[in-house]
Amino acid sequence: MSVRCQLTGKKPGYGNHVSHSHVRTRRRWMPNIQRRRYWLPSEGRWIRLRLSTDAIKTIDRRGIEAAVAEMRARGERI
Repeated sequence: MSVRCQLTGKKPGYGNHVSHSHVRTRRRWMPNIQRRRYWLPSEGRWIRLRLSTDAIKTIDRRGIEAAVAEMRARGERI
């Protein structure tokens, strides 16, 4: 499974690690992805999402119903 947030779409960032001697090697900055379970009252069931910590905070502010509606409008399968 890919390392991608289902709500925000965050993916790994790519770049170079630059050593003290200025040798450059490729590296990745991984997003902080967590598996989280939410109760969806409109459907009467639990859903499991892979979210970044930023997306978890967004759901805490806006609510799970609004977040799921946005994901479904984008074509995400839940």
